[in-house]
Amino acid sequence: MATRSTIMDTNSFRAEHADGLDADARQLTQKRGRLLGDSYRLFYRKPVHLVRGQGQYLWDADGTQYLDVYNNVASIGHCHPAVIAAVHAQMQQLNTHTRYLHEGILNYTEDLLTTLPTEISKAMYMCTGSEANDLAIRVARAYSGGTGIIVSREAYHGTSELTSGASPALGSGQPLAATTRLVDAPDRYRVDAPDLGAWFAAEIQKQIDDMAAHGIRFAGFLADSIFSSDGVLPGPAGYLKAAVDVVHRNGGIFIADEVQPGFARTGDAFWGFARHGVVPDVVTTGKPMGNGIPVSGLLARPEVLAAFSDEIPYFNTFGGNPVSMAAAQAVLKVIREEELQAHSQRVGAQLLTELARLAERHDCVGDVRGAGLFIGFELVADRDSKTPDKARALDVVEQLRERRVLTSVAGPHGNVLKLRPPLAFQARDIDWLVGALDEALAATAR
Repeated sequence: MATRSTIMDTNSFRAEHADGLDADARQLTQKRGRLLGDSYRLFYRKPVHLVRGQGQYLWDADGTQYLDVYNNVASIGHCHPAVIAAVHAQMQQLNTHTRYLHEGILNYTEDLLTTLPTEISKAMYMCTGSEANDLAIRVARAYSGGTGIIVSREAYHGTSELTSGASPALGSGQPLAATTRLVDAPDRYRVDAPDLGAWFAAEIQKQIDDMAAHGIRFAGFLADSIFSSDGVLPGPAGYLKAAVDVVHRNGGIFIADEVQPGFARTGDAFWGFARHGVVPDVVTTGKPMGNGIPVSGLLARPEVLAAFSDEIPYFNTFGGNPVSMAAAQAVLKVIREEELQAHSQRVGAQLLTELARLAERHDCVGDVRGAGLFIGFELVADRDSKTPDKARALDVVEQLRERRVLTSVAGPHGNVLKLRPPLAFQARDIDWLVGALDEALAATAR
């Protein structure tokens, strides 16, 4: 029997919850069940019917206001006026594909590349992070001549055939590719190693050796540098360098999946990988890039990309279209003008401090960790044994929802609250979040 997906099934509405819904919510869930494919999932035992968003806030159909502490799709804030204006203006002029000349894609690429190491100088565009990671795997295989991809044990990198085969977080119903290998995540809370970087590099080498023993040539290591699906694991800055060195020594490439840690999210740097002083061979991005407009990208060292692009033409009908590029350009401008990287670092540090104080009052909190506005809040049944408490984490998520705070869980055990608000989140919102969390922890005490 297939195991549930940690990212899809853990915090989700199921049929047995229907009796707890009001008439309108029950009607909508029933209509969804009748019209939409059964693969879809809703958040919460009592799904939220959202109709409006602004900045870090959302409103439901009854006009109730919520604090969004989960959303990096609208990364710079829901319905940001700069993005709305840019998209509206471009829609009035032209929207087409990349087989015609257009300044928008070129101007944006020049601007985006200034945020990256100089070694990375080529870009390609798609619509989703899944597409970006799919292409990245193809590039890794073309460059290395191998097929083997290493990911962390609870990674999520997309929904295409290639990326779902390298996304163990989707559960056992979605089989991994025979050429995929898993490494334990670099979890400083649970891994007893004096040097986390050396330990993780050794884990990478073990899987490369295992590939060789099975006749599989290593192609690359694909990771999001904060290991968000593994439970939000920022680790000490710099520890990933040893692992990347191992990847290169074995002829593979490092693909930095920046869909979650990129675009100023982690505060210390514009890109998550930059916290570690490494230069990836390929960088992929998606959701936060367009603030809700479907746009994604792959950025690469030219010699790495050439192994693929010199041999195979690539075309994505909507990838890099003028409207999406206008949205992406507006996002980049807002991040700079509103100084959101410094904001993420400053407000994230304040939030982390308050959450650590909260943890002192609740024995069920095992660990609080994060970088910028990306924080993991881990719940355990016993601090000494560090036994994960998934049931309580899910109850806390529901209690937060009742207190109008929206978030979800992550990690292989589903016991880590994933606190990742839009970058519009302000210091004044900390009291709402921490106060609601304090009450939720008290309400779920056993």
